[in-house]
Parts: sequence; structure tokens; C-alpha cells
Amino acid sequence: MNALSITALQKTYAGNVRALKGISFDVKEGDFFALLGPNGAGKSTAIGIISCLVNKTSGTVKIFDKDIETESHITKKMVGLVPQEFNFNIFEKVLDIVVNQAGYYGIDRKSATEKAEHFLSKLDLWHKRDVQSQTLSGGMKRKLMIARALVHEPQLLILDEPTAGVDVETRREMWDFMTELNGKGTTIILTTHYLEEAEKLCRNVAIIDKGDIIENTSIKELLSTLESETYILLTSGNMDDIQAVEGYEIVKLGDSALKLELSKDQELNDVMLHLNKQGIKIKSVRSKSNKLEELFLSLVRKK
Repeated sequence: MNALSITALQKTYAGNVRALKGISFDVKEGDFFALLGPNGAGKSTAIGIISCLVNKTSGTVKIFDKDIETESHITKKMVGLVPQEFNFNIFEKVLDIVVNQAGYYGIDRKSATEKAEHFLSKLDLWHKRDVQSQTLSGGMKRKLMIARALVHEPQLLILDEPTAGVDVETRREMWDFMTELNGKGTTIILTTHYLEEAEKLCRNVAIIDKGDIIENTSIKELLSTLESETYILLTSGNMDDIQAVEGYEIVKLGDSALKLELSKDQELNDVMLHLNKQGIKIKSVRSKSNKLEELFLSLVRKK
């Protein structure tokens, strides 16, 4: 079953601004799905429509086979949304924010408090339950919004740039939590500008640009289309008289590093073997940039 099915979805705002031009894609139940695109591409409009916060112009959207237009009373309970911007009462206590959210879904206060304790504990916020939300750090506020979105235990969770502005440690903690949540069956749709995040977490991806879907495939298949990849080699040994390796593009970066570009049919081991024969040892190898980022930029530029 599909957790989400979008068919020929269009949205035109006042002034004939076409935010969505008839997009179609599916998200399978249990998937961890990336919805990517530059600013102004139409991601937020699509999310708003899925969440019943924005009215569509035409097309259909179904959540677990339920139409959001004719069965919105059902689909709203199936979806949890973590928006980009903080949108809770900053003077309200952390626990109250989550418990009161549960009330909108008809959950009694005792059950709501138990669910709130569970998710706040999982997100390392339970010790902050009685403080005003305005006192939380940026990362804690992000976690609070996730707990609030999960309190009614939705089948589909939409995360709109959930780690924007948080520190590296908090981001990793959130990655672990999202992976665990998805592993237990929650379908997750992620939008992010940290493309390393999408590459690490997601299995499938749709890329939207200027209101159109320009790519819709698995992360694995998308990455396989890369024509080349750039590596940085940290070295030891005398590179003053380094010799060219035929067929390979190698550039010196100071006295202890090389930049190497490999095409699909070239092997990193071949280069390392040639360098080793010249007395140059490779201490470490890293990719110069995120692979998905390179593809994303090339696709958007083509469009």
C-alpha cells in the first residue's frame, strides 16, 4: 500500500502564480522518503496540501488510500507535521504543548500525558517538561516540535527541515531517533537542505523544481548516475617529483594532499598503486563533497 499517492496535483495562487504544475509521485508505506528542491520549488506548498493546510487547485492526494478532500477527518489523524518554523506558544510549558496537542485528536489527558512522557523521554526533553518553551535551545525546540507531531502516533510523519540550525551532536541524535521511528513502521517524508542527511537516511527521493518533479527514483539509482567523483587524498612522502598517472586527473594541494577525479570506469586502487610505487603513501581518503549534492545541483542547473 502507498502511504501517500499524489496525482496531477496543481496549485495556482493569486496572480496566476503556479506553485505546482501537475506533480505526481507515490510514497510506499514504511518508506523513508526525501522530497528535495531549491527554495521556492513547491515543497512547502505540497506539504501544506498533504496536511490539509493549503487548498489544492486540482489533482488528487490520498493518504493510505483515503482522499484528503472527501475523507479529511480521517487523513488528518494519519499525518504528523513538523514545520520549518517554530509555531508553539513560547510561554507554555513543554509538557502542556505536547499534551494539549493530543487533545485536538480526542486523546484523554491521562493517555496524552503518558504518550507525551514517552516521546519527550525518547527525545531527551522529559527533564524540561515544566519549563517554558522559550527557554529551550534551538535544538530542543526542534525536538519539541517532533514530540508534538508524534503524540497522536501518526502513520505518516512529515519533517520539513527538522535539523535546520541545530548543532552536529543534536543532528546525529535526531537522525538516530528518526531511523528508529522508521524502523518501527512510521512512514517518513523528509525535506532538507542538508543533502548528506537525505543520502544517509532516505531510501527514495523526489526532486521538485519550479513546480515540476524532475526526478523520482531510489537514492541508490540516482547516485548510480554520477559520471565522476572527486576525492581528497592525504599523503606522506616527497611529492616534489610526483609523476602523472596516465588517464587520471591528479592535482597537488600543498605538500601533503592530492585532489583526484575518478570517472565511473576508473579505480581508486589503481591510482594508489601508482603513487605507492613513487614512494607516496596514502594516509586517508575522503570524498570532496556529498554525492547527492553534486547530482542535485546538476539536475537543477539542467532544469
